[in-house]
Amino acid sequence: MTVNTTLDHNAVDESGLSEHEATLRLTADGPNLLPNQGRHGLSAIMWSVIREPMFLLLVGAGVLYLVIGEPRDAALLLGFVFVIMGITIMQARRTERALDALRDLSSPHAVVIRDAVRRRIPAGQVVRGDLIQLAEGERIPADAVIRQGTSLSVDESLLTGESVPVGKKPSTSIARLERPGGDNLSSVYSGTLVTAGQSVAEVLATGVRTELGRIGKSLGEVKSERTRLQQETGRLVRNLALVGIFLCCVVVVVYALTRGGDGASWKHGLLAGITMAMAVLPEEFPVVLTIFFAFGAWRISHIRVLTRHMPAIETLGAATVLCTDKTGTLTENKMSVVKIVIDGRHTELGRGTTAYASDIQALMEVAVLACKADPFDPMESAIHAGGAVVMPGIKDLLRTWTLEREYPLTPELLAVTHVWNQGNGQAPVIASKGAPEAIIDLCGLSSAQRDVVLQQVTALAAEGLRVLAVARGTESVEHLPSQHHDLPVGFLGLIGLADPLRANVPAAVLECHTAGIRVIMITGDYPATAQSIARQAGITNPGAVLSGVDLESMSDEELANNIRSIQVFARVAPQQKLRIVQALRANHDIVAMTGDGVNDAPALKAADIGIAMGGRGSDVARESADLVLLDDDFASIVAAVKMGRRIYDNIKKASNFILAVHVPIAGLSILPVFVPGWPLLLLPVHVVFLELVIDPSCTLIFEAEKAEPDLMSRPPRDPQERLFSWKSIAVGVFQGASSLAMCIGIFVYARAEHADDAARTLMFIALVGSILAIIVTNRSRTRNLIDTLRTPNSAQWWVILATSVTLTIVLTVPFARSLLHVAQLHVGDVVISVAAGVLCVCWIEVLKVLRRHRQDATP
Repeated sequence: MTVNTTLDHNAVDESGLSEHEATLRLTADGPNLLPNQGRHGLSAIMWSVIREPMFLLLVGAGVLYLVIGEPRDAALLLGFVFVIMGITIMQARRTERALDALRDLSSPHAVVIRDAVRRRIPAGQVVRGDLIQLAEGERIPADAVIRQGTSLSVDESLLTGESVPVGKKPSTSIARLERPGGDNLSSVYSGTLVTAGQSVAEVLATGVRTELGRIGKSLGEVKSERTRLQQETGRLVRNLALVGIFLCCVVVVVYALTRGGDGASWKHGLLAGITMAMAVLPEEFPVVLTIFFAFGAWRISHIRVLTRHMPAIETLGAATVLCTDKTGTLTENKMSVVKIVIDGRHTELGRGTTAYASDIQALMEVAVLACKADPFDPMESAIHAGGAVVMPGIKDLLRTWTLEREYPLTPELLAVTHVWNQGNGQAPVIASKGAPEAIIDLCGLSSAQRDVVLQQVTALAAEGLRVLAVARGTESVEHLPSQHHDLPVGFLGLIGLADPLRANVPAAVLECHTAGIRVIMITGDYPATAQSIARQAGITNPGAVLSGVDLESMSDEELANNIRSIQVFARVAPQQKLRIVQALRANHDIVAMTGDGVNDAPALKAADIGIAMGGRGSDVARESADLVLLDDDFASIVAAVKMGRRIYDNIKKASNFILAVHVPIAGLSILPVFVPGWPLLLLPVHVVFLELVIDPSCTLIFEAEKAEPDLMSRPPRDPQERLFSWKSIAVGVFQGASSLAMCIGIFVYARAEHADDAARTLMFIALVGSILAIIVTNRSRTRNLIDTLRTPNSAQWWVILATSVTLTIVLTVPFARSLLHVAQLHVGDVVISVAAGVLCVCWIEVLKVLRRHRQDATP
């Protein structure tokens, strides 16, 4: 469908589209999205299953059964092929749905004006004719023409390859998109980045009709990347596969040569070799990591934290330091102007007063002029609201004024100044607001005046208020200095803004301390304000504060030494966050860092875990981060750390289980080959049956396992800790060896009283019982078997129930017995075998009790 990208500008006024018209256009043009290349179709999933070694081994065993004249066994194995394919497709679909949910959360948003109301909507819902608001650090959601704006610069390197941002100018007449590239154009393009300024633009093209859509590029794909755990398990699987191939060849040759060397023995030897390969191959490991990471990210999203980079899940459990902003993260981000101080006189706003003195009105007018006209910053929004309280018609008063020049905040001067042209031949108004020290310096106050103001600032900050100073001046446009510091302004007074601490922060900070994680608060606020909030939050040693000025004077080595005892940083510029991260990392800390602005991006990149603010953060910060905090709440960060620890814990439990259960399966597959007169103890069909127990156990049961009670009372794990340490390997091998020894013992004992088929059946039942016991005992490293069974995990009971019912059918139905090559048994023998399987892991329970007693005895 061809859509005209020119619009009659007169048809769209400053109130924007109506919701009804926007809905009609969304239906006509489709969503503002590019084709998603990330999904895998059914055929692609099936092809990935077909290439799996376990699948090929099953097909090979089925074909071999046909060759040796066992059509029922062949049909059963080939039937299992479709069962495994169905399970894999189901798991892949679940993972795909989890990733889709993450894509929906991570999709960009846009601020549009509809029905004269500003709304934040998903970028996919932007339509032709929408008025969109653009601000520094945001991605542009669609191709548009600037209608209003100040000092807008855009990075268009995505389209043009030119890395230098280009300036944009507003136009009320252009109704057609220009070609990308070049300065002082009015068109902006989907996917490009606003590097400075803000504006209102009218959308002319969306989705595939944008410049980005025409060149066929996509920005929203979820990129898969191999994590350290995936690399480690990949090496393990590869090595065990090589071992399996070698043992398979050994088994085939030894079996054939020790059984006569005729054709039949070679065929049965090949069957034994395939069984051996199936037993050794731990194909569950890649599945476990894929599912745990995908569902881990999905679970973390439920606590309002979006995972953008999967390795962050690994790193979360190792975090030793959380560096957090104050405003909006520790506090509620609901700022309001509560006090004004002029010449030592304190005035509280909103306490029933309806008329304010002229000097208070003048101060608030200047404060509003020093803010953006349509602010996103919560502090500037609070100043606008306070200005409306003091002077209800202030917005109408300023609507006819023109912003001539802006002097932005810099690390050297923490103040912002706007120069406004009033018109009617009046001199321009210079409005400045910022840190009290910066405004004092800008105004050139004497030492005595400075001391008086700073005493007032200290008093306000001690109340937990954020303090800004305001200054005003006049100057002709022709004589405006090039340097911010040279502006002629006079001091007006102070504004105190309140932002209460979030109620859940003290408990979250305490939980961090218990978990061995330092909490460091980094703020641009005055030191006394930072100390007040730090005390309320429960941050340790709040009295030791390092300011941005102190930080600037320190060498990297001095900062690294001092930062060990500093929990509060005040008056810090965004660029200085990078030095803080580098100093912490120089001390071998694992650092999680929050940030929201364009200038925070380097620090977020440098941190081990970069956490961007989803509510107030810029797109640049979000793209630089590993996690996005959707509700900007510090407690969500702590919950994410806890979830990260839980996910890593559960991966270790699942890995231990996989390693443990493969030991008896492999041992029982290879042992009979070297013992003349023994039949094959496990056939391919038995291994497949066991895999149908193992696969859902290591994914469904362990993925859903709740966190250990002591999870947040342990110190952070060593980031260099390997998933398969010698200790964990030893525990898994000993668990499996216990099961193997028990199974061999039952077979030897039963063979003296029963036929080979009956003895093998009793051994197989005991093996199944031991696998179920290993599942339960590995669910917790602290709880005993009974307590673990009582701890809710519905997947566990479904697996136990399904295994029990299937095994009962196999033992009682003659046709099923013949398919799995098992004998009919007495109920008492079955109970004894199951009990033996469960008892073989009791030594693990004894170790748990001893460990618990040792921990209780430790002072």
